[in-house]
Amino acid sequence: MKSHGHAGAPGPATGEGPLAGVKIIDLTSVLMGPFATQILAQLGADVIKVESPEGDDMRRIGPMRSEGMGAIFLQANHGKRSIVLNLKESEDRAALLSLIAGADVFVSNVRPAALERLGLDYESVAASNPRLIYVNCCGFNPDGPYGDLPAYDDLIQGATAIPWLMNEYLGTGPAYAPLTLSDRIGGLNAVYAITTALYARERSGVGQAVSVPLFEATAQFVMGDHLGGHLFDPPIGPAGYRRLLTPHRRPYRTNDGYLCILIYNDKHWRAFFGAIGDPGRMERDHRFANTTARAENIDAVYAELGEIIRQRSTTEWRALLDAADIPNAPVNMPTDLLTDEHLFGTGFVSTTEHPTEGRVNLVRNPIGWSGTPLPAHLRPAPLHGEHSREVLDQIAAPPSNP
Repeated sequence: MKSHGHAGAPGPATGEGPLAGVKIIDLTSVLMGPFATQILAQLGADVIKVESPEGDDMRRIGPMRSEGMGAIFLQANHGKRSIVLNLKESEDRAALLSLIAGADVFVSNVRPAALERLGLDYESVAASNPRLIYVNCCGFNPDGPYGDLPAYDDLIQGATAIPWLMNEYLGTGPAYAPLTLSDRIGGLNAVYAITTALYARERSGVGQAVSVPLFEATAQFVMGDHLGGHLFDPPIGPAGYRRLLTPHRRPYRTNDGYLCILIYNDKHWRAFFGAIGDPGRMERDHRFANTTARAENIDAVYAELGEIIRQRSTTEWRALLDAADIPNAPVNMPTDLLTDEHLFGTGFVSTTEHPTEGRVNLVRNPIGWSGTPLPAHLRPAPLHGEHSREVLDQIAAPPSNP
């Protein structure tokens, strides 16, 4: 059996985190799967990332200090161990099967037909590990007509109407959201699918196969907001949630910058008009009278608000809005989040020392736990195949399942 790489740094202390003791074999790459398994590693799971000899593509996307250690890769893979297996070779396939036989979860984003050719389909691996949670992060529900099509974030955004919505909002032509939005939505779906399947196994004693389709996961988000009148059959109005699509819904320009403001309910609007010296406005102007009236006239309501906000400075508005208990927030850049007093004060953002990449800024899991606190220290994002010898030496005799 081949051994690639070298032994790595120790992981979290045993027993830390709500998923302590859960072993996950991670045959995913790029972002949807790695984002999901990174969250699971933060929750205490032992995640073994199985990489090809070429490595995860995200390793090669900069900026980076060292070859194969790109910025997004470092974020999406800290807390994991990395091993290299060439699944075209029978010996390495056998090693992977041995790992799966002793695991709680096997998660991949390989197409089902390719998994079957490798002998990694659910029926084959469940025969030796009936307690296994077998998760396929796929583009589309495999039972539908799109089941075998390739899927990437840009394609899924297009297929779920996000570029159309961006054009409705901005009027500058279809555009993608400048985030790997679908991949991260899919990754969050994979997290809850895996944790729910583990809970179900505790009740039933047996595992199951789970598919997490990117198209459907993203469509659920979009349709929840934007079916509009098409929720009803026959439709009673156009698609789209107009408050989200009005071009006036954006950070408001003050006389010296920008500010995010959400005057949402009747209480907020009454307080706002009182604060600017126009306390009777809701009674005089039917467009502002109540929630339904404002929704029906949202373009005009937000346009007029924009004109009002231009009249004062950002500092003046923040003081006035805070005093009136009206929600507002600054327009930050990504770098502002590194020094945000709240994120820094809660420890969500921290600077840590990577053994080869130096000081890096990482984010913690956002959820608080009173009874099962998260691991205080996670493994640094691994070098390519860093833990191959360590992991492969442990499977000389495959463990039996209870």
